[in-house]
Amino acid sequence: MSSIFTRIIKREIPGQIVAEDENYIAFLDVNPLVFGHTLVVPKQEVDYIFDLEDDILSGLTIFAKKVAHAIKLAVPCNRIGIAVIGLEVPHAHIHLVPMNSMGDINFANPKLHPSKEELALVADKIRKAF
Repeated sequence: MSSIFTRIIKREIPGQIVAEDENYIAFLDVNPLVFGHTLVVPKQEVDYIFDLEDDILSGLTIFAKKVAHAIKLAVPCNRIGIAVIGLEVPHAHIHLVPMNSMGDINFANPKLHPSKEELALVADKIRKAF
């Protein structure tokens, strides 16, 4: 069965996509830690990030860097934090989280529950900055 990320990639379910190329896609987390929390995903469905081929892993990192720059332009913050957890969805992915303090990237924090409209506004700002 396809992961939820593969279903977003295939447009079987909606996602607030902020950037995409032939190998990678970035979309907003629907239950973010903070506004602008974005997931960067290889289109190839591989569970564990360190099982990715070297060229796909390095490309993912470079794509994530471009997305992070766009997030920083679109969402007021001091930095963009990066995290690889890998337990939530069996599809390799990187979390990019706008940060003003260390606590902003604490995954034990309660998640936000933004409306579709709020997510669309943030996604549009990031897309325009990309």
